[in-house]
Amino acid sequence: MGLTIIAILIALFSVAFAMGGIKIVQQSETIIIERLGKYQSTLSSGLNIIIPFLDKPRQIIWRYSTEGPMGNVLVKYVKENRIDLREAVYDFPKQNVITRDNIVTEINALIYFQIMDPVRAVYEIANLPQAIEKLTQTSLRNVIGEMDLDDTLSSRDTINSKLQEILDEATNKWGVKVNRVELQDINPPMDIREAMEKQMRAERDKRATILEAEGTKQAQVLEAEGARQADINRAEGEKKATILVADGEAQARIAIAEAEAEAIKVVTDAVQGTGDPINYLVAMKYLETLKEMTSGEDNKVVYIPYEATGVLSSVGGIKDMLVTKGS
Repeated sequence: MGLTIIAILIALFSVAFAMGGIKIVQQSETIIIERLGKYQSTLSSGLNIIIPFLDKPRQIIWRYSTEGPMGNVLVKYVKENRIDLREAVYDFPKQNVITRDNIVTEINALIYFQIMDPVRAVYEIANLPQAIEKLTQTSLRNVIGEMDLDDTLSSRDTINSKLQEILDEATNKWGVKVNRVELQDINPPMDIREAMEKQMRAERDKRATILEAEGTKQAQVLEAEGARQADINRAEGEKKATILVADGEAQARIAIAEAEAEAIKVVTDAVQGTGDPINYLVAMKYLETLKEMTSGEDNKVVYIPYEATGVLSSVGGIKDMLVTKGS
């Protein structure tokens, strides 16, 4: 009976010894093994065998952050046996920094980093998360302290690049690679924000006034151009109309002159040998004039010219010519 109990105890001890010597490591994780307090090996993902009681995992401090009920960041530090090799992100609480123009500003940042050498991350720094946090805060103060508030608000990419370069160089000896740094919020004091809002509103009003003035100016220029072009077109039209009227009058006068010449020729041929055709023409013109003078509403002759008797004698001469021509 006693041997049976001893055998059972030995079996249980063997099983516990075997179970203590088996370590299963998840993907993208690793474990630092120390033997009697000295670094022994780094376990990779998968099944690993160690010597129980002699080999022991080295613990590392890890940082976990959660959002509090007021929107603040709650930080918790936990000791872990396993080291996560994936990219991690630390959300740092808001901190006050002073710009070069002595403006106190609240800034909070995110840092993305990855452990590249687990051995150095364990043995080169006592508290890796706290070291990264403090280094980020001091570096952020130094970078912001070299810039004015306006540059800080408009140069986030520049600040991120500078911080990433500084942190990556400083954490290299810890076996850490800082991939990028992002500024979340930059909150100047309330009075500064109000002054900036007034300035931006004034700038917007200024741009609106300038654009309105430019539009009015452009409209006036276009209107003047249109009026000038309309005047030019009108003048060109009047010029062409005047030329056409003048051409028409000239053609009409030519036609009238040709008709009169033809009429004179006919009269001359008709009265040739019987009298002077000039008396005929003068008499006809005078009769036309008398007709126009008497074509008013009252149909009365207002006056008779002094040379009317001569014209009447010309009319008599016309009668004589016609009589003679008929005989």
